Amino acid sequence: MTDGTPVVEIRGASKFFGSIVALEQVSLSVQSGEVLCLLGDNGAGKSTLIKILSGVYQPDEGSLLVDGRVVRFASPRDAIAAGIATVYQDLALFPLMNITRNFIAGIEPARGRGMLAPIEFASARDIARRTLREIGIDIRDPSELVGSLSGGERQSLAIARAEHVGARLLILDEPTSALGVKEAAIVLRHVVRGRSRGLAIVFITHNIHHASAVGDRFVFLDRGRVTGTSSRGALSMEEMTRRMGGGEEIEALAQELGQLRAAGDPAAAQAARAARHD
Repeated sequence: MTDGTPVVEIRGASKFFGSIVALEQVSLSVQSGEVLCLLGDNGAGKSTLIKILSGVYQPDEGSLLVDGRVVRFASPRDAIAAGIATVYQDLALFPLMNITRNFIAGIEPARGRGMLAPIEFASARDIARRTLREIGIDIRDPSELVGSLSGGERQSLAIARAEHVGARLLILDEPTSALGVKEAAIVLRHVVRGRSRGLAIVFITHNIHHASAVGDRFVFLDRGRVTGTSSRGALSMEEMTRRMGGGEEIEALAQELGQLRAAGDPAAAQAARAARHD
């Protein structure tokens, strides 16, 4: 949509598991060409929200809209058909299969129709190599195993595949959590490129530094509720940390460790510095 209508919007969504309130009256939206960062500590409700957006769960209250129209996904297949793709932490890649087979899994170009139609592997290799090169991954040999790629390249491969099958909204679940600095940079660059191509992106992370580097808007979740929203540059790094669930505890821990440091404990001094920059 080009009239300002969000690609995807949630209005007043709640989700209950017995007496447990996983989400309560959560509302948010994401536009084409926007990176929306979803921030919160463990147990904040991020995973439940992801599963509602991706069709795994249906909200018990509230509504989900795509291009301004109310939808009800019966399964993840419905979400994918609507242009919503989720890249989870575990990636769902096959490390003992080559790059091409991973990239085209489920969308194999074939000669003819039917399940037994032969796959056009030459075409598949060209598609994989061209698409990955466009996002900054220059594959030496598409027949190499996915296990030969770095963590950042594997993440980008999963994201590129989601884009190739027609995703308009990408949901990225902690895409940099297990990566080093250089590998995380590969993924973050790809997020920025995706935004420039008009993708709507929901970026879920614990890492304030990564969120602030790519995010346009920020939604803070705590115990299933939205506790605040912010636009890019409106909050300092320290304030963003405090707004995340657990920010107050981290600050208290840093103060306690600082007191131990003042008492002459070298290990506490190092821990205090780490806590302040977590």
